Amino acid sequence: MTTLVIGGGVVGMSVAYGLLKQGIRVTVIDGSDTDARASRGNFGLVWIQGKGAKAPHYAAWSRSSAKLWQGFAQDLKEVTGIDISFSQIGGVEYFTDADELQQDAADLQGLRDHFKGDYPFEVLEHSRLKQLVPEIGPKVVGGIHSPMDGHVNPLLLLRALSAAVQQMGGRLQTGAKVTDITGADRAYTVTLETGERLEGEALVLAAGLGSADYGADLGFEAPVRPQQGQVLITEKLPFFLKYPSGRIRQVNEGGVQIGASKAETGADTTDLPTLQELARYAVDVFPLLEHVQLVRSWAALRVMSPDGLPIYQRSAKYAGAHFVTCHSGITLAAAHAGLLPDWIQDRNTAPDLSLFSESRFNV
Repeated sequence: MTTLVIGGGVVGMSVAYGLLKQGIRVTVIDGSDTDARASRGNFGLVWIQGKGAKAPHYAAWSRSSAKLWQGFAQDLKEVTGIDISFSQIGGVEYFTDADELQQDAADLQGLRDHFKGDYPFEVLEHSRLKQLVPEIGPKVVGGIHSPMDGHVNPLLLLRALSAAVQQMGGRLQTGAKVTDITGADRAYTVTLETGERLEGEALVLAAGLGSADYGADLGFEAPVRPQQGQVLITEKLPFFLKYPSGRIRQVNEGGVQIGASKAETGADTTDLPTLQELARYAVDVFPLLEHVQLVRSWAALRVMSPDGLPIYQRSAKYAGAHFVTCHSGITLAAAHAGLLPDWIQDRNTAPDLSLFSESRFNV
């Protein structure tokens, strides 16, 4: 049996990798470099603290993935020889606003209560945080440290997944513009702009924002929308930032990555005021960055569902078709490779993902 995976980003490639590990034949159909690609424009976090504050099932799913990440990274290195620079020694969120710190701490306490104490984090006031991270500035009122968090080089991750899929016998069709998808139970044909037709007995639609173009034909609502995110990158610096945060991290090459902007701007990707605010926040947290040279900025479009949570949906129209989307493809990559294939195969060992179905939007 061949499974067609439409979408060659981190989500689609993670699913393809997991299916191949189970002995399933896979063809990945990837678009062109002109497509909106969240996988090449993300922050690279394996982030848990605060995720799912209003949706504990999402928090639990994210944590299940984070716990698999060390083995996932090691497996990829053994298959491909590529070190994706994964680190999971914990993360720190920095706050320059006391009310924001208090609210985030309350959200985390709510999750800790839900998980009966099994949700590690620590709120640190300024002086204690400065012992942990001496470089913070006086405007930082405090922070939250959690050992659950980590980060990775996302471009190396995508490269490793691509290499692993091909080395394990998967077919990767790049630069492939899909013009038509026809489906029937356990019989799918994808037609490309070149006229080539690819056939499979199962299909996974993981095309990010492009999923909206094909969802209805396969029995999915595919309610995805773009959300703008922008990032600044500094010149390479001596290593000083041990712990990543949701807004600032130092990558393995030495540059400091500043981001986490979220704007509902449709398909527009950049605006100067947002970049100025990112730079201002970074200098408030780490004054040493004030005179550091910025070498580039980039932007991407997140793939967002109406409530911001992942969607995992089996088609009610055709047997064997599945829709997978999320905006946390890095955090969830280990679960998508290690756990989602059982769900796609409808095995008894599959995780219960019913709370992530599209039916939640129809109430």
